[in-house]
Amino acid sequence: MNVEEFRKIMASGECVRAGSKLFELFHKYSQEALKITSKLNNKYCSPSEIIELISKLTEQKVDESFRLFPPFYTDCGKNIKIGKRVFINACCRFQDQGGIVIGDDVLIGHNTTIATLNHDLNPERRGDLIPKPVIIGNKVWIGADCTILPGVKIEDGAVVGAASVVTKNVAKNTVVVGNPARVVRSIEC
Repeated sequence: MNVEEFRKIMASGECVRAGSKLFELFHKYSQEALKITSKLNNKYCSPSEIIELISKLTEQKVDESFRLFPPFYTDCGKNIKIGKRVFINACCRFQDQGGIVIGDDVLIGHNTTIATLNHDLNPERRGDLIPKPVIIGNKVWIGADCTILPGVKIEDGAVVGAASVVTKNVAKNTVVVGNPARVVRSIEC
């Protein structure tokens, strides 16, 4: 199975059974991600070296305007799509098997976690994985220490306040804060 086939299957939202070939592919991609992020996180890398490493990690060309402050952690890497002029601050963790799409002009604060997988609630199937993508629109600002849960879409121009846990979609040009995150205001444009 190639990366494109993997992405297509994960986008379907079908349950991934523990021990299946696809489940084992997760582990292969995890090992590749560990190698690449180890290089990224354990020595100084110039902005161009970071772009090269993230392009290798995602198996997609990352725009030269991309910026990231390491360390950065992911347990797959192959299902992250990054727009132009994106900035990811230090200590972010992406669980991207289910897909993470980041639009243009996005700012992601320190210690943000983006999760795209859930486990089956049935204890007998607890090891099974249920993928749901996270979509981040253009010109979104995510504050420090946020958690974005599987299946969430954050629309263009939205702001997620620091330490928020986003469990539901966030409308365009709104500010959300809290746990769970709730709308506190609209942004006038």
